[in-house]
Amino acid sequence: MRVRALAIRIIRQFVRDKRTLALLFLAPLLVLSLMYFVFNGQEVKPDLGIVNAPAPFAERLARLDAHIVAYPNPDQAERALADGDLDAVLTFANGQPALRLEGSDPSTNRAVLLLLQQAMQAEVPGVQLQISYLHGKADLTSFDSFGPVLIGFFSFFFVFLLAGVAFLRERTTGTLERLLATPIRRSEVVAGYLSGFGLFTLLQAALIAWYAIGVLGLYMDGSIWLVLLLNLLLSLTALTLGTLLSSFAGSEFQIIQFIPLVIVPQVFFSGLFNLDAMNPWLQKLSYAMPLYYGADAMRSVMLRGEGFADIQTDVYVLLGFSVAFAVLNVFALKKQRAI
Repeated sequence: MRVRALAIRIIRQFVRDKRTLALLFLAPLLVLSLMYFVFNGQEVKPDLGIVNAPAPFAERLARLDAHIVAYPNPDQAERALADGDLDAVLTFANGQPALRLEGSDPSTNRAVLLLLQQAMQAEVPGVQLQISYLHGKADLTSFDSFGPVLIGFFSFFFVFLLAGVAFLRERTTGTLERLLATPIRRSEVVAGYLSGFGLFTLLQAALIAWYAIGVLGLYMDGSIWLVLLLNLLLSLTALTLGTLLSSFAGSEFQIIQFIPLVIVPQVFFSGLFNLDAMNPWLQKLSYAMPLYYGADAMRSVMLRGEGFADIQTDVYVLLGFSVAFAVLNVFALKKQRAI
């Protein structure tokens, strides 16, 4: 009877907690659905520009189902490569092929080399291919390619989790309620908490970037100050989002429950998986993910050596997310007390 009574109490507790039930049954379906669309997307073929290529060789590439774009001169092809429209440029000069790889993605580099190897064995056997890189290097590893994304992800994830739990404790222990009983404004409360937590997010951002680049030797071609700025903006976005969602949680366990809904989907759209392989309608979801913009800018700086002018759109979007979440935090405090 005692076991039965305990089991009934647990069942009733779960039935009353609609959020836990929803996450228990719906969150796994959401994650599995995202994984299905990500891994069952269309096959991605590298975009290859060719200059002065022999007609039989170009036809051979076309038969291999490659995405080929012919250019009249090397300068136009080089500009397209620098703009990110191509993955590689193959130029023929006096019958000698020279390959120029974009270089920031090792898997794409391997795909281009495999494609050309198949074509050259049939059409121009024995010819040595000269290879150069616009970005990166010949021995660029997968960790070098994914590292910028991982730096942003870990900064975002841990700040989101810790900020949500810390702000929740302020509410559940009555500290926030006592604070709101004073003449302080809601906007001042939000600004104060964000400033206090923000100091530690700055330290964490600097530590993660230093460890990844200085200790682990992650490939770095741009400004370390831009990396710190982007890492700080990602942490600030996670901080404002974590404190916002903590207003709708009643316990630390419920903060954890937000992870499958808030964090996991962002992983799929952060750049760890090839977005070009996804369906177009699914790709559009990435525009609502802060981590997408942070990871894109981090890769641009660390792998391609781009400056602020090249990543300013990502920077402004991250600032917009932070401001929007901070404003929503002010309105969320009305649940505590209107002042």
